[in-house]
Amino acid sequence: MTAASRPESRPEPRSAPHAELPSDSSGLTPADTAIAPAAVPHTGEPVQVAVAGGHAIRALIASVLGYAMDGFDLLMLGFMLPAISADLHLSGAQAGSLVTWTLVGAVVGGIVFGLLSDRFGRVRVLTWTILVFAVFTGLCALSRGYADLLVYRTIAGIGLGGEFGIGMALVAEAWPDRLRARASSYVGLGWQVGVLAAALLTPWLLPVIGWRGMFAIGLLPAVVSFVMRRRVEEPELFVAHRARVSKTQERGAWLRALGLLVADARTARASLGVTVLCSVQNFGYYGLMIWLPAYLSKSFGYSLTKSGLWTAATVAGMALGIWLFGIAADRFGRRPAFLFYQAGAVVMVFVYAHLSTPFALLIGGAAMGVFVNGMIGGYGALISELYPTAARATAQNVLFNIGRAVGGFGPLAVGAMAARYSFTAALGMLAAIYVLDIVATLFLIPERRGVALE
Repeated sequence: MTAASRPESRPEPRSAPHAELPSDSSGLTPADTAIAPAAVPHTGEPVQVAVAGGHAIRALIASVLGYAMDGFDLLMLGFMLPAISADLHLSGAQAGSLVTWTLVGAVVGGIVFGLLSDRFGRVRVLTWTILVFAVFTGLCALSRGYADLLVYRTIAGIGLGGEFGIGMALVAEAWPDRLRARASSYVGLGWQVGVLAAALLTPWLLPVIGWRGMFAIGLLPAVVSFVMRRRVEEPELFVAHRARVSKTQERGAWLRALGLLVADARTARASLGVTVLCSVQNFGYYGLMIWLPAYLSKSFGYSLTKSGLWTAATVAGMALGIWLFGIAADRFGRRPAFLFYQAGAVVMVFVYAHLSTPFALLIGGAAMGVFVNGMIGGYGALISELYPTAARATAQNVLFNIGRAVGGFGPLAVGAMAARYSFTAALGMLAAIYVLDIVATLFLIPERRGVALE
């Protein structure tokens, strides 16, 4: 039965008891030990809302804000590095390491906080991640040298790392099945909002309050965390799951959550497929965005301002692509949407590498952005539907952050290819990796559109 023809379930009253799923002798439900069957129709039995209620909207806002801070922080740091380097007398290698170790911290934090979220709750742990980020970003304003600034940045990165996956799990569990991909795409748009805010605000504020003042602003998310903790409820799906878990099972939850990512052959194949998709996503994004201004400047003689404007067109295309992906994935399915975007990325990156006129580069960059980063709008729904509630946030953060770690080599690979051959050859290499994405989607990723979670 398709999403369009499936009768909508009515929202359950908060006080209504939730139907128990049959369990085996260990006390675990089938949903806690393996991914749900692909063909299960939505019966309305699991806790779901038919339309986005107030708690679903609040969950979405909290998740978007969390991921927006991620994008704002990384781009803000890029703007501030020259001022920080001059004030603290940092070498180029030391300045670059501040970004590197922020990303290292994000990978570690993503894994740790993902596990914590499946144990203690989406909202609670999301507030922890924001608090860690806020406090240690604020402490950066007090740095007296490279060593303490590096420590603060790394720990702030740990806080940032958990926000994407936890936010995606929170939204997927709070929103109805038929709107899950669309809601998840809004979380993906949070990054673009943060990047845009950093691009607009940092050049204006930095000369006025300095880099220490910019870091002090990083304490504001602590207020967001306080408000969010009081206003956003845990999803009823997660609350019902926790009610079924005994104290004995809680003690083994850490290893069990990781084990559920490879619970059986089918789940292991899906985990491998998602890892490939997330790795290609991050590799292509960082490889392209780090080197795109240099490509425009070196190959076409664009000024810094003009390179920035043309890069901004690509970012605008990315935002449009994310929004459209959520709509397409809910309407046509996850696999068709991914395959269409992956094929589009192969074509558009290759085409972009051979464009030469300003107008063609402007329009081509926007079209390329639609496909290259638009897929970020689909991972939240896809991963949420592949794994049970007991491991949903763990899967989101572990698999995506493995991809983020692999993606960290994207700028290095593009730079090496450009130095040895040309930027055109480097862009051709980026186009080729999306072919691997297509293969992984065809052979490893099942279609899960519209299935009820857990």
